[in-house]
Amino acid sequence: MLAPLMRGLDIAPTGPHARPPQAWESRMDEVRISHLPPDDPSATPSAPESADDALDAYSQTVVAAVARVAPAVVSVYVGAADDSARMRGGAGSGVVVTPDGYLLTNEHVVQRAGNVRVVFTDGRSAGAVVVGRDPATDLAVLRAQSAGLPYAELLGERALRPGQLVVAVGNPFGYESTVSAGVVSALGRSLRSRDGRLIEGIVQHTAALNPGNSGGPLTDARGLIGGINTAIIPQAQGIGFAVPASTARWVLTELLTRGRVRRASLGISVRGRPLDRRLVRALELKAERAVEVVNRDRDGPAARADLQPGDLIVAVNGVSIDSVDGLYRVVSRVPAGAAAIIDVVRRARRLTVHVVPSDRAEPER
Repeated sequence: MLAPLMRGLDIAPTGPHARPPQAWESRMDEVRISHLPPDDPSATPSAPESADDALDAYSQTVVAAVARVAPAVVSVYVGAADDSARMRGGAGSGVVVTPDGYLLTNEHVVQRAGNVRVVFTDGRSAGAVVVGRDPATDLAVLRAQSAGLPYAELLGERALRPGQLVVAVGNPFGYESTVSAGVVSALGRSLRSRDGRLIEGIVQHTAALNPGNSGGPLTDARGLIGGINTAIIPQAQGIGFAVPASTARWVLTELLTRGRVRRASLGISVRGRPLDRRLVRALELKAERAVEVVNRDRDGPAARADLQPGDLIVAVNGVSIDSVDGLYRVVSRVPAGAAAIIDVVRRARRLTVHVVPSDRAEPER
């Protein structure tokens, strides 16, 4: 129907009494012009009722999230926070997460730092002390030596979900309070840190990151911190990584209460994966996700207990396990020298394996 209609519009009068094409085009212009409504000098475009009315729902969501978290975001400088450091883009990022000035950043931002300063979005500058570091998760805890600081909250037990809107705030190349938005691409990624350690349970997202974003927050639509941005793939676009809020909260608690992060290691590499619903019903499992053993250390605790690659960990000491972070949290509470009772699914059968974790502590350095 579309092609004949367009051809019909293209018809011009023909024959001995037809006017020239110029006259036809002029007449058509007259017809079109004659149908235009007359100008109304009294008509003026209506103004929006407020500034928010000019924004679509997506923009309003991003703006609200930034307004909530941005005051708590800081530039982290190792050494003097002078103009030359800013020009070099030498600042990392951080975010204050408690009313008394404790903040989270990346371990690689402050490694071996003696003098640390943080600069807030309102221009305030304060010294900061390194409370503790955890290279295994690329997280560090600092305390800003100032009072009355704004702070942001970590996301609770509800984790981010693939497709969810996220907002990154940080200081790439020294440009303070730079905002980018994207979505969660995937959960449970594994990432190799600069010193070769495998960081597990990572959030992959599409919010644009650049050098200097390290240590800044990744927030949800409500401005709650869903992760701490840690890395990018330089050759790729739209692939950023963040340590999830649940891991950040656990590391923060460990460093503040113990001064170090104690890990009861099972000697395995793992990843989260969904379970077939038929298997969940058949074995009466409590969750539809489990943690899969990808590989194990040759002489580690898992190898000695015959925990095998491909096993799906569904519970530890009676606590249902549906994520890598959940596995870490439960295993970390196992007393030194005690056995962890691990329920696994192997070839569609549920088995129990007793593993005595080794104590792999990460001391403050």
